[in-house]
This record gives sequence, C-alpha cells and structure tokens, in this order.
Amino acid sequence: MAGGAAPPGPELLAFARFRESSERPLPYGYGPRSLRELRQREFGRLAGTVYLDHAGATLFPQSQLTSFTNDLMENVYGNPHSQNISSKLTHETVEHVRYRILAHFHTSSEDYSVIFTAGSTAALKLVAEAFPWVSPGPECSGSRFCYLTDSHTSVVGMRKVTTAMNVTSIPVRPEDMRLAERRAAAASDPDCQLPHLFCYPAQSNFSGTRYPLSWIGEVKAGRMCPVSVPGKWFVLLDAASYVSTSPLDLSVHQADFVPLSFYKLFGFPTGLGALLVNNRVAPLLRKTYFGGGTAAAYLAGEDFYIPRSSVAERFEDGTISFLDVIALKHGFDALERLTGGMENIKQHTFTLAQYTYTALSALRYPDGAPVVRIYSDSEFSSPEEQGPIINFNVLDHSGNIIGYSQVDKMASLYNIHVRTGCFCNTGACQRHLGISDEMVKKHLQAGHVCGDDVDLIDGQPTGSVRISFGYMSTVEDAQAFLRFIIAMQLHQSDGQPLPQTMPAEAGAPSESEAQDAIPAIMDGCSSSPQEDAPIASGVCSDLPSTVGAADLHSPLPMTTGTQHTPLERAAGVLDGGLGPYVITNLYLYPIKSCAAFEVTTWPLGNQGLLYDRSWMVVNHNGVCLSQKQEPRLCLIQPFIDLQQKVMVLKAKGMEPIEVPLEEDGEQAQIYQSKVCADRVNTYNCGEKISSWLSRFFGRPCQLIKQSSKFQRSAKKQGKDQPAGTTASLSLVNEAQYLLINRSSVLELQQQLNASDENGKEELFPMKDLISRFRANIITNGTRAFEEEKWDEISIGSLRFQVSGPCHRCQMICIDQQTGQRNQNVFQKLSERRERKVNFGVYLMHMSLDLSSPRFLSVGSQLDDCTLQLSHNGAYLDLEATLAEQRDELEGFQDDAGRGKKHSIILRTQLSVRVHACIEKLYNSSGRDLRRALFSLKQIFQDDKDLVHEFVMAEGLTCLIKVGAEADQNYQNYILRALGQIMLYVDGMNGVINHNETIQWLYTLIGSKVREGFS
Repeated sequence: MAGGAAPPGPELLAFARFRESSERPLPYGYGPRSLRELRQREFGRLAGTVYLDHAGATLFPQSQLTSFTNDLMENVYGNPHSQNISSKLTHETVEHVRYRILAHFHTSSEDYSVIFTAGSTAALKLVAEAFPWVSPGPECSGSRFCYLTDSHTSVVGMRKVTTAMNVTSIPVRPEDMRLAERRAAAASDPDCQLPHLFCYPAQSNFSGTRYPLSWIGEVKAGRMCPVSVPGKWFVLLDAASYVSTSPLDLSVHQADFVPLSFYKLFGFPTGLGALLVNNRVAPLLRKTYFGGGTAAAYLAGEDFYIPRSSVAERFEDGTISFLDVIALKHGFDALERLTGGMENIKQHTFTLAQYTYTALSALRYPDGAPVVRIYSDSEFSSPEEQGPIINFNVLDHSGNIIGYSQVDKMASLYNIHVRTGCFCNTGACQRHLGISDEMVKKHLQAGHVCGDDVDLIDGQPTGSVRISFGYMSTVEDAQAFLRFIIAMQLHQSDGQPLPQTMPAEAGAPSESEAQDAIPAIMDGCSSSPQEDAPIASGVCSDLPSTVGAADLHSPLPMTTGTQHTPLERAAGVLDGGLGPYVITNLYLYPIKSCAAFEVTTWPLGNQGLLYDRSWMVVNHNGVCLSQKQEPRLCLIQPFIDLQQKVMVLKAKGMEPIEVPLEEDGEQAQIYQSKVCADRVNTYNCGEKISSWLSRFFGRPCQLIKQSSKFQRSAKKQGKDQPAGTTASLSLVNEAQYLLINRSSVLELQQQLNASDENGKEELFPMKDLISRFRANIITNGTRAFEEEKWDEISIGSLRFQVSGPCHRCQMICIDQQTGQRNQNVFQKLSERRERKVNFGVYLMHMSLDLSSPRFLSVGSQLDDCTLQLSHNGAYLDLEATLAEQRDELEGFQDDAGRGKKHSIILRTQLSVRVHACIEKLYNSSGRDLRRALFSLKQIFQDDKDLVHEFVMAEGLTCLIKVGAEADQNYQNYILRALGQIMLYVDGMNGVINHNETIQWLYTLIGSKVREGFS
C-alpha cells in the first residue's frame, strides 16, 4: 500500500468484485501497458506517497521533463520578435504548438485562435476587459453578465470589471439553469444584437459535477437563456478543470471563449495558460492597452496606433513565455504516448472515482450511521455527468462534522495529500454545506478567511475535504485513502471508550515518572541526551543554582469553558485542590526542528530563552526545513557553551562540529529568509557547517542564523507592553515560550498505553512523549489541560502572558530519539480533545526588564496558590463551605444576568502576598520605599483579607521600624495605611494589642513637628 501503513479495519470493497458487479465495462489502466510499471518509471518520486490533489495540480512524468530538457540543450531558441535564425526557430515552434493545442480540442486555426496567457485566471480577466459590453442608456437596457454560482473565484471576479462599466452581473443557480433547459425560452427580437455573456464551468472544481456541454449551443441559439432579456448571448466555457481528465470537442461544442491552464493537464509548465477564442467573435473584442509585439505601427508623439491583424499577436502583450510554450509540445507527446489519449484518461479516472465513491458511501459505524457526508449532484453513474472528484466531510459517531483541517493533518500522517477548504468556489461551498450569506460574513468576523485552517465555527463547517484522481492514479492510491478513513474513524480500540484520567491520577505521577522529570546534573548542568554526547563545559558555571520561589496569578473568565452556573463552576474548581506547581524541565531548541538542549538554569533574552530557535536549516532554495519534510532533523543534537561562545553539533556517524554563537559583524552577509510568513534577516553560518549538514542529509543544506540586529515583531502583543514597543520573536512559530503540563502528558500516555493491542505496559514513556511536544517549560500541574484556562503566570519577578493554545500538527508523531513516525499520538490526542489537537500554551513576556540578568530554573516552585472568587471587590471565604456562602454565589449569578462579568482568580495565598509586601518595605529605600508606603493604603482597600494576615505576620512591627527612621512625608503614608487597617475589626484589634504601634503614635503626638496632631 502506498503511504503510511494503516491498521486493519472493516473489510474493504474488493476492486475486482466492484468491477465485476458493474452493469457497464469499467476500464482501468491503458491497455497492455502496465500502470504499475508506468508509475515506477515515470513517477518514482511518488513512492510511499498517495497524491490525491490532481484537480489542484496534476504531476508531470519524468520522460516529459527529460525530453524538454534535451530539446533546450540541443537547440537555440531566441526571442520570437527578432528575425535571426534562432528567433525564427522559436516563432515556428510556437506556431506549431498553437496548432497542436487546437488539434487536441478537435478544431483548427480556421475556427479558433490561441492567445497565450499567464493561466486561466488571466484568460478570464482578458475576456472581462475585452468583451464588447454595452452600458445601459435611455433606449438600451445594457449588457448582462451571467455566471453559474458553481464557478471559480476567477469567474466571479469578472463582475468587478463589468461593474466598472455599469454592466449588470447576475448569478445563476445550477437548478435554475436546469429548469431553463427543460422549458423553451421566450422568443426574442432577432434584430437586437445587444451582447450578453454567460459563463459556466464544464466541470465543477468543487464537486466534479459535469454540466451539459449542450448548454453552449442552446444558449447561443437563444433556445435557453440564463435570464430573459433581448439580445445576443455569447458563452464562455471555463474548461480548466474539465480538460485535465476529459476530451473536449470544440468542433461540436463551439463555445465563444475557452480559458485553460496547462499545469492542470500536464503538471508542467506552471504559470502558462491560454484563451481559445472563436474566430467569429474575435473581431468584436476591444483592446485599449498595447504592448510590445502587438502593434503593426504606432507613433510615440501622436495618438496613432495600428494593431496587428492576428488575434493572438494583438492580445499577447510583450514577449510570451516561449520556452514554456515549447514545453507544451513535450507534454502532449508524453500524454499521448503514456495513455493513448484523453478518452482513456477519462474512463480510467472515472473508474477510480466511482469505486472510491461506492466504498466510501458504504462505510458505517456499528450503529449504521455514515462515516462521511459526500457532496455531489450525481450518483457517480456516468463520466458524462461526473468527473474524478469526490468532495466530503468526515462525521463522528454522533453525526457531527470533523473539521477539514483535522482530517488534513491526519491524512498527512499517512502521507496522503488531499485538498481542503472551499477550493476557490464559495458558491458551491455555500450550496452544498448550507452556508448562508450571513454566515459567510459572520465567519469573516470570527477571523476565518479563504485558505486558512479555521474549519469549524460554532460547530458548523466552513469547508470540506476534496480528493481527485489523475491519469497516473492507481487503485492502490484509492485503497490507501479508504484504509486511512477506516483507520481514522472505525479502528478505535474495537469501539471501546478510552479511559478518562481522574484529576487525582493526573496530579500523582509514579516514582519512576518523577525521576524521569529530574535531569541528571553534572557541574550544575543537565547531562546531554546521549551517553556519548559531549558536556558543554561551563555552560552553567556562572549561573545561580536557583531562581526564587514562584507564584502563579491566573484570572479565569467566568464566561469561558463549559456552560455551568457560577455555583457549579466554583464547586468544580475549589473542590479539586491545588498542589505545588514546579518547573520540572527546561528545554531550548537552538536550531529550529533539531533536538532539544536540556538545561537546569538558563538566561533569558528579549526573544525568550537565550538562543532558543536562533538558527534554522534551509535547503538549496533557502526554504526552511522542518521535521515534516525531514524527520532526521531531530537526530542533530546541539549543545551550547556560553563561556566558549560556541554551539557544538553532534549526530550519529558524524564528527562533532562547532558553530560560533554570534556573527562576525563586519563579514556577515545578510540574507532575506521567511519563517511563518514573516520576512527575517539572517546570515549564513559558513561553508564548513553547510558541508557537514549536506553530508548528513544527503542533499544540499545550509545553516542560517537570525541576525542579532534584526527584530522580528510578534503579531500578538503582550499585555502591559510599553506604548510604542513590540514584542520580539526568534525563529519560533508564534510565541516566545511554549509550556506544557505533565498532567496533560500523563493523561495522553494512559490513553495511548490503554489502546496498545500488543499488551505492552509502556509503549510511550513519559519522557519520550514530552519530547514530542518540543516545549520550553515543563510544569507539574494538578489537572490535565488546566493550563489552557490560565491567563498569565509569574515565576519570581518574571511575568508571562498566556497568549493561547498551541495547535498541533503531525510533528508530534515523530519519535525525537529515532525520527520514526507513529500516527497514534496525533490520533489519540485528536480523540481526547474533540478533534481540535491543542496541546500546551504559548507564553509571552510581560514588561521584561533585562537591565540585570534574568534566569529560569528547574525546581522553581509555583506553590502556595489558592482560588478565590472575586465578588464586588471582595473574595469568598476559602475556609467556609460553598453551602455557607450560597447567598454570595447567587449574587454572582444575579450580577451575571445583568451582564456583569466576574473572574475566578488563581493567586498566591495571602501569607505569600503579605510577606512580599513586608520584605519590600524592609529592603527598599528612597523613592522605592516612598512608592511602597504610598501604595499600602490602596492595597488594603482593594483586598480587606490582607489586613488580618498583615497583622498576624508582624506587619505592624515592620511599619513602626520603618516609621521610626522616616521623615514626616513617609510617616504620613504610614498613618494613611494604619487608618485603612483600623477600618476593619481585625485591624483595629491588632493595632490596640500592638504596644509598639501605640507607643509610636504617642511619640508622634508629642512631637514638636506635630503639635497640631491632637
């Protein structure tokens, strides 16, 4: 089977049995030619790949490229606008290709002209601009432009040109055209020659529906009209999708305009198309601009221009892409040699589509519910009505649609290439998926745009999945796809539900797992991932061994999560208990997609952990390589030595190599590179490391580093970001840090191990799973996926904003120790997360001050935390039961009904906060002390619970000691704070019982400076 091996599942419909059961012969292949041998000889690059996006772009055979290359090497082709020998050769070859194109469509230059364009889109634009539109006037209703709603974006876009000419555009539904087909059109005035244009696709690029070619003659003859208006109708047949797998006979179906894209037909060349123009219509076309090669004569100083007589020469502005045109000859040769012609391709591809459609439609869950929902206007009974395209969405057991992005990611795990979205055909997408115009606008407001991966909004699909076959497709491709659907939906532990992890289990890793979390320490640093890997000497020798105790502050909006009442939410959160949050592991990934470098303490930079994802490996075209294309990247292990200022790379079978941490400012040449749609300035790290990487991967590669002088701005700005500044990113995908929770990993591990059919006790060790998610910060949470509810976290004085969940791709299926893939990880995570594969959260700095060194350390504790529910500025009593505070909680609900928002706040316990205040008072001086004293009154006013804790923690003693040495202004701030404290019973009692405070107040009363105090 091509592609990744899928587990066995329900019995697959046998291809031989399917062909035998058909009422009509089902051709497969191309006569005596072996399709398997053709694939091996011409498409060897497809080994292990299932390519099912031929409607997007088909593939070229090896012999076509070889023949074309030989042609270029053996001949000299000059600019066809010159008169020398090489130019005449080009001109004559191009003209021969024009004839070849016309012959392919069963016509000749007597009836049609070939105008080369940049593609079918450019051909459509040419028609829109050159058609003889008539604007409405006092005695004329004006031209009409009608187009089928099941049309490509490039067709619908023509209406912008017609609108500028004050011409009315009218969308026509397929069902309306079929009704018009059955009823005779009203008699029109034969003398009215007002030109109208009707455009429709010969084949829907969305569903593969083939619309009748007979419409061409019916509409042109006036026997069938898209709308009832007097005038003469012309027909534009969008044949780009249709002709890729079917013959088109223009001698029978004489459309006025036929746009084409040749890569749909041959796979190569791309960026070349044509407009076939019926010669009877050509004289009507109007042209304003004229470019090189289109003029018979013109004057530079006078408005004088005479166009060339040939239609092609008149509309082909400038020099055409003549080498690409010459490549078409070799495309026609290869296609006919390999297949015997388009009729054979039509029959072969339809047989594959019909078989796949039949097998896919038959897939059912145990309760009889369908596995897929297919969007089609036919039953795949005839190639005259249906092309080799199947459009569908996958359903879960309950009949809910699984987002197309999720299916695409799953297919990638099996190396199956599909197309997803709306396929530049919004009209068909709306019609088949039931998406209203209002919903399209709503989806846009929700952030969904054409071509993105936002596949579900409010549970409703924004698009679908499309597979399509080409002339080199095989039954093995179809069966690999069907087995993938079976493996994805019907092969889930024999239908048994997966065990759910309990909160207590998630927070209590086993002893062996806890040991896995603590890296081996050597000279204050973590050991390297392999026994023979070198220790980066001195990496951490200058760093402190710990960072101060951490605290967590995490507002949780009441309006998010599942729909429960505030009382239910509070009970669910408060009863869970909160253990200590500790950083168990720290990783940085110096080279994007390469192995992790584990540390125990590491400095921070303005882009995240210092040197995290500062380098990346690129191919010979300068395109960044990731483990998606090159899984062996994970086998390259970087180690950073901060003292020696070098990065050491190791890989099995290779000698270690060093790379400087910083560029040579004078000699480094800056290049433009691209990361996640962002342009970044980089420099090449040299020929030595390039050769090392090229030997390891067996193909040309280079190592580049982001320039230290370049700032890549984050798209999402952090909270409390100073005005006029932007957060800076390294070569990461989205954010400066990625954090995962060990409890989340543990739950996934239990699901994976429970689904192991081989009886192994631990198929996925905890540490191996953690490494797949390539996070920087690993913490031991108490509940799986609780991190997704955090808003911000603090570790010592460092504050981080949680900027959102990490949406996972197929990279998590790659074992970071071996580079081997295992699809189960992605699939089980998908099942657990209800098809949205989120795991871990992104973090961004909040007002990071790097005036002094900042560090993160393993063992930093996020402990002494508690939950409180804010209500009218106060907090619920954590010592009292929820039942005892029902009135307060109901107050929450009443306020929510009036539109007031509340928060559940995860914050440090009062004792931690109070001790932080006291330490600041003791350790501050000057302006900092004045600021700390001034803020005390507001602190106690905002949180009355702090008053009792402040009194109990000897806070009054601290105030008096500070006040005894302070001047009058500082004493005034202390008096303001005492006044606020004494507003509460606990505070008043505390002051009365605190002799030092009473004595200090008497001292102030007796002071000469404060004689008016009494």
